[in-house]
Amino acid sequence: MVSVNNNGHSTALIQVRGLNKTYRRGGEEIQVLQGLNLDVDKGDFVAFMGPSGSGKTTLLNLLGGLDVPTAGTISVAGDEITHMSSGKLTEWRARHVGFVFQMYNLIPVLTAYQNVELPLLLTRLSGTERRQHVEAALSIVGLADRTHHFPRQLSGGQEQRVAIARAIVSDPTFLLCDEPTGDLDRKSADEIMALVTELVDKHAKTVLMVTHDPVVATRAQTVLHLEKGVLVEAGKPRQDVAVGGGA
Repeated sequence: MVSVNNNGHSTALIQVRGLNKTYRRGGEEIQVLQGLNLDVDKGDFVAFMGPSGSGKTTLLNLLGGLDVPTAGTISVAGDEITHMSSGKLTEWRARHVGFVFQMYNLIPVLTAYQNVELPLLLTRLSGTERRQHVEAALSIVGLADRTHHFPRQLSGGQEQRVAIARAIVSDPTFLLCDEPTGDLDRKSADEIMALVTELVDKHAKTVLMVTHDPVVATRAQTVLHLEKGVLVEAGKPRQDVAVGGGA
């Protein structure tokens, strides 16, 4: 269950309290996020929407430990990450967060297998264990037959599937998806969102996604809008519909 108004005790997987983020531009202070409270339970699928510059990506970066808030706290599975050292935060991200970006961020000179294996190279897994994890992740995203293909040999939708496999290969606590369909055609976007929905429904993954597309957002269980730095709950419209509709 997702809540944006809980100020008290919570057993939610992700707990955000009084989150603020302010940037300085010259002599001017720009307040992007203002006093955000948010609870997200394990297995939730949340979509964040809002106009450009509303702070959606900033919020995702804070939740993933890529940025630090000006004020407030973020706790994930009992770990309060707000005041972690950079070294501990790096270790925490490797264990708990899977990132999916709009532009895939695959390394062109590496095969699909090698791209997916990258996060595991920072772990103590043996070569055999890494292979088992990579093969399982590529199988989940439907690319077991593309193991040795390079990104240039894949379609955009397949590249994003490789990126999702890389995000889930270490079995992270939650996934952060920043416009995961933003660079895809309608058919590929629908396939990617069907895959993300399957990760939630069949594999109990927790997903927090930023999107500008209201049709993509209907895949989520809960849609939250960022308005002037404040979260507003829009509802739980989960519908299994095609992204983008017809041609």
